[in-house]
Amino acid sequence: MDELTQTVSGALAAVATAASLAELDEQRVRYLGKKGELTQHLKQLGQLDPDARRARGAEINALKEQLEQGLAARKEQLEAEELTRKLWSERVDVTLPGRRQAMGGLHPVTRTIERMEAFFESVGFEVVEGPEIEDDWHNFEALNIPPEHPARAMHDTFYIDPTTVLRTHTSPVQVRVMQSTEPPIRVICPGRVYRCDSDLTHSPMFHQVEGLVIAEGTGMPDLKGTVVDFLRAFFERDLAVKFRPSYFPFTEPSAEVDMQCVICGGGGCRVCKGTGWLEIMGCGMVHPRVLEMSGIDAERFTGYAFGMGVERLAMLRYGVNDLRLFYENDLRFLRQFN
Repeated sequence: MDELTQTVSGALAAVATAASLAELDEQRVRYLGKKGELTQHLKQLGQLDPDARRARGAEINALKEQLEQGLAARKEQLEAEELTRKLWSERVDVTLPGRRQAMGGLHPVTRTIERMEAFFESVGFEVVEGPEIEDDWHNFEALNIPPEHPARAMHDTFYIDPTTVLRTHTSPVQVRVMQSTEPPIRVICPGRVYRCDSDLTHSPMFHQVEGLVIAEGTGMPDLKGTVVDFLRAFFERDLAVKFRPSYFPFTEPSAEVDMQCVICGGGGCRVCKGTGWLEIMGCGMVHPRVLEMSGIDAERFTGYAFGMGVERLAMLRYGVNDLRLFYENDLRFLRQFN
């Protein structure tokens, strides 16, 4: 019993100096666990005669109770210290000024549209808008795309009914302007458009800005000058720009516009697929038939038109590599543009 008493005294000293709840639990297991030192003494009681077993058991249980009380007291003390540390680390200084409500900012797509509008308004264009739900005539036929025209396959269209669609471009706004306004006409048409497409660089809903100029004597040199001036002003650098022959049913001649890659400066990178060039918009001279269907004298007036995707310009300007980031409403992303 003297040896056991010394063991318990050593255990109580170890318990009193335990620095953490984990260390305290190690001491509990060491002495009171299934294989603990006190537990082993209790298991040996069966080897004694009844009177000795009773006396020895009472002594061991008294020592066990003493150790359990020491463990409980130290545990309560450690828990109190832990709570104090936690409360101190999480304290709030009520004398500090309160946190102000975070201010929002314009969406990067909205910023891009406003930047484009500012440029074109500065060179004499008027900003006009139109309905997003269009009839088939304004969206297709008035733009030289009759029902049997193969160009219909170029648009994966959302049909509301057989003659009503979600507009696939903002060109119907140009048609409405030509029908209601006498030349000269100089407008841009920003707005949402819809097509059945969705991936890293395409969205079923996106934004376009299309421009239209109708006047006497206007031609491809005017179109080229406007496009080049816009791209250099938008990206704030002296970019190389080239026009490639292309086809659109509502313009003739038609062209695709490529500009020097703003990421690598024309040296070749992943964004431009190593070519040094980025396709940025389509354009061309307004087809005479489109002018005639809108009631404009194609013998007297000529015009040019161009159209570009706002998200594509925003991606290039801000270095965004996934179109879907613009629509996920992730505040961590949007706060970068405040």
